Amino acid sequence: MGNALGFLYGHCCKPSAAGDSGSLGPHGVSAATVGVSALAQDLLSFEITSKVPEGLSNHVASSRKAQANWYKKLLVAWRESNPPPRTPEEASRLVVQTLKKHHKADVEGLLAFYGLPLPHTLVETAAEVPVGLPQGVKFEFHTLPVDARAVADGDTITVYVSTSDPRESCLIPQEVQIAALERSEARDRRDYTRADALHKSIVDAGYRVIKVQNEEVLARKYRIRLRGIDAPESSMPYGREAKEELAKIVEGKCLRILVYGEDRYGRSVGDIYCNGIFVQELMLKKGMAWHYTAYDQRAEFAKWEKNARAKRVGLWASSNPEEPWEWRKNRREGR
Repeated sequence: MGNALGFLYGHCCKPSAAGDSGSLGPHGVSAATVGVSALAQDLLSFEITSKVPEGLSNHVASSRKAQANWYKKLLVAWRESNPPPRTPEEASRLVVQTLKKHHKADVEGLLAFYGLPLPHTLVETAAEVPVGLPQGVKFEFHTLPVDARAVADGDTITVYVSTSDPRESCLIPQEVQIAALERSEARDRRDYTRADALHKSIVDAGYRVIKVQNEEVLARKYRIRLRGIDAPESSMPYGREAKEELAKIVEGKCLRILVYGEDRYGRSVGDIYCNGIFVQELMLKKGMAWHYTAYDQRAEFAKWEKNARAKRVGLWASSNPEEPWEWRKNRREGR
């Protein structure tokens, strides 16, 4: 537990740069790092000292003894979470769920202390993760952890699937298998020039050798188009926000993807599930995409978009946002 928290703190809660003292939060770190990293720091400290952070009493009404009880529960919840929270929303959900029987004002005070989202701002998801394969699914796969840089926009993402996957193991081209073996031998000889050239041939074939937990994994590349939604293009209003939202959801996560087919650009069209959350549902409810009715008729998608419109969240804060399919059509026609 201590190692996991220490790792998270070391990577997320670095001291702020000199001259940034004006933006310091209650933990002496920059406002950008008050949140998940600050909570991780305090849980690590509590595990060692059994002391709750100074200043918390200014945000909550309960006694220090009661606060210590909260941190004991949060330690257990954090230890059992797999993976542990990485985003403010994930950390907030863990706190809310763990302390759901405690006073609402205290829970909200604790969240405010860490700058985490309050309960009423969290988007609840309702879609259930399919146990089997729904009708129409061609195949499914589970990805390696996703790099945020692999998110092209709010509805397209590049993922990698280990070739140890039973389906993938039968599909590896012989030249890729040979190149991977020769690359490994070249690295053992410290012939890195040869190893790099072999890896380039692997990449050109649609594969890549990725380091996962200090082990090298041969993986196949897939470009995924999220089925049933259409997010703003990168240069459109809310295009950057949609891309950042999708990256925040999937970064560092292993995804379950149900593939229904392939589009004209060679992308696999599929439904994406991340830690039990249906990604398209979250993007629609946050107002980061349209329901793509030209290709999808699911009633729940229409409902999620309608509710986001009514709440004027995300792109729906604009009075008349331009649909991305119309935007693309106008660009093709030179308008």
